[in-house]
Amino acid sequence: MILSAASRKGRPSIRGKQRPASTQLNRARAVRILRVLVRTNVMGRIELDFRTPFELLVATILSAQCTDQRVNQVTPALFRRFPRPATLATANTREVERIIRSTGFYRAKAKNLIACARVLAERYGGEIPHTMEALTSLPGVGRKTANVVLGNAFGQPGVIVDTHVTRVANRLRFTRSGDPIRIENDLQQLIPLKQWTTGSQTLLLHGRYVCVARTPKCNMCSIYEECDWEGKHPR
Repeated sequence: MILSAASRKGRPSIRGKQRPASTQLNRARAVRILRVLVRTNVMGRIELDFRTPFELLVATILSAQCTDQRVNQVTPALFRRFPRPATLATANTREVERIIRSTGFYRAKAKNLIACARVLAERYGGEIPHTMEALTSLPGVGRKTANVVLGNAFGQPGVIVDTHVTRVANRLRFTRSGDPIRIENDLQQLIPLKQWTTGSQTLLLHGRYVCVARTPKCNMCSIYEECDWEGKHPR
């Protein structure tokens, strides 16, 4: 039997007005949910304090397994001592460890920060690169950190996926995966490009303050009716 080109390749690509109705409905639902969250004060604004792309990069690396509040308490002293990649690149490891100790995993973080600063100073002249490929080549920088920097420092839309986004996206059935890259791809299909950064950060903050892991605060959830997660609490 001779198969058509579309059959040989699987499902044909669907563009523009040919998009399936189910996908259009899912996109409309995602946009509606984000609109409600923003209207009820879950704004998609990053909570890390920063003044430059370098400061945001460092703060985001430090935020792994740590609260943004704690990072904001630590970074002023760190940036006073090491304001640029060139100064951090030649820092004494133990001094950096002492400053960032309260953020947890401080030895690994100090090692990554110094190595990252060294690459920035030597390869990029102290500037922060503007591409996913370049950012993720830096020590200690994964896609989540890169998307935070691209979206908040350079205005390049990026879907940020952390544990909060993973939890909320699964509970809302935006995805059925636990893999960050798959979740990022799934959310890209649902959230309009211009809202990738603010939209994913809105989901992140909703997960951080309302749709928490162990005991979600369903009684104060503004999108309760939109959620069909089997584990949600009755009002």
